[in-house]
Amino acid sequence: MDVTRDSSQRPDHLPKALPPALPERSASGSSPLAKVLRTSGSADSGPATTPLRVLPGPAGSSADPRDPLEAVGPATGTVQPAPPPPAPLVDPFPVADPEAVPAGMPAAATSRRPPRADQALRERNAAGLPGWVALLALLLGTAAVLLVLVRDGVVPHWDVLPDLRADAARASGRAEVTGRSVAAVTAAGLLVVLALAGLLANAGGETRVLTRWGRYRGTVRRTGLVWVNPLLRRRRVDVRLRHWRSEPAKVVDRTGTPIVVRLLIVWRVKDTARAVLAIEDHERYLREQVQAVLTRTASTLPCDSNAAPGPALRDGQWFADELTRALAAEVAPAGLEVYSAQPLALDYAPEVAESMRRRRLADLDAGLRTVLVDDAVEAAALAVRRLERATAHELDEAARSALMEHLLVAFVAPAGVAASVPPPAARAGRKEGRPA
Repeated sequence: MDVTRDSSQRPDHLPKALPPALPERSASGSSPLAKVLRTSGSADSGPATTPLRVLPGPAGSSADPRDPLEAVGPATGTVQPAPPPPAPLVDPFPVADPEAVPAGMPAAATSRRPPRADQALRERNAAGLPGWVALLALLLGTAAVLLVLVRDGVVPHWDVLPDLRADAARASGRAEVTGRSVAAVTAAGLLVVLALAGLLANAGGETRVLTRWGRYRGTVRRTGLVWVNPLLRRRRVDVRLRHWRSEPAKVVDRTGTPIVVRLLIVWRVKDTARAVLAIEDHERYLREQVQAVLTRTASTLPCDSNAAPGPALRDGQWFADELTRALAAEVAPAGLEVYSAQPLALDYAPEVAESMRRRRLADLDAGLRTVLVDDAVEAAALAVRRLERATAHELDEAARSALMEHLLVAFVAPAGVAASVPPPAARAGRKEGRPA
């Protein structure tokens, strides 16, 4: 807070000047600072000095030697630092009326921010086994079932094969099924079913998001044959680099002129957990955010800057960088990663395309004429100076003006058109109102 500022610049609701603090009294009954101020303000003293305005400081605070406020010492006239000023109780420059702002809302308006991502929902690897383990369990279970069926005589015996039947089945010549055999076949069958149900083939560039009763259990990014818990629900997610060509989107630029833009978006799924569980349809979400970001970005600059120099939407590098930055921030909470957003086509809407084309041609023509006239003036002036230097004779003002006009007409007039310049006397008479 600047305490040396003029009090006339303060707001009306604050006092014009802060009252000076009352100094502590000494043993003699008056403050040394008050004595010095009274002495400096008397008529016998030297030139009048402006008294210092001392602001009240906190009780018991010591002076800071770096403080710019200084006070005069009691005896020797030395300079001593004054205590620092306290923090103001009332903001001298309020941002907004506190009563006009609803309760719970900040006084100053904040810019819109992208949605926040759920920090607890992050992709992690799911528990699983290599596919060869499941295949081995499948073979062992199938072999165990066949062996039990052969021993009990359920499978007919072939004479060319060794006799593996049990003694009871061999003696009776028919199938002898026991409780142990049923339990063994049941266990081996369950092993085969679990091995088959948990197998999945994960191709390159694809993942499987595993959930159980709506709860996230991990993501399988390992390619090839993998075995996972068969009780988990599997959702396929494509994590390859993908590109999407948007449909022609109609937006308006800064001047309110409708334009049509087509974009090429290069993106991929970075966090499969958020892409599947944090949002209903991540591809639809991406398309909607592209439209919103394009509308917001296109309204910051005009489409063309022919009339007034400056940045425009046709500056493809800036437009692409701004679209990529804004779109990446919007889709990051959904687990998506945007690499680039490039405009493929940028043109005016059909209803204003013809008028804007004529306007652009008129602006270009006007700019070209200005450049040609400036170049002609410089060339004529240079020719006059070289003529004077070559002839060593300085022309008067009238002759120089006439020669300049002839040269300008010769430079600017179209080919095959003869243009005449009136003599100086005729021009002077026209200015004075006399007929030429």
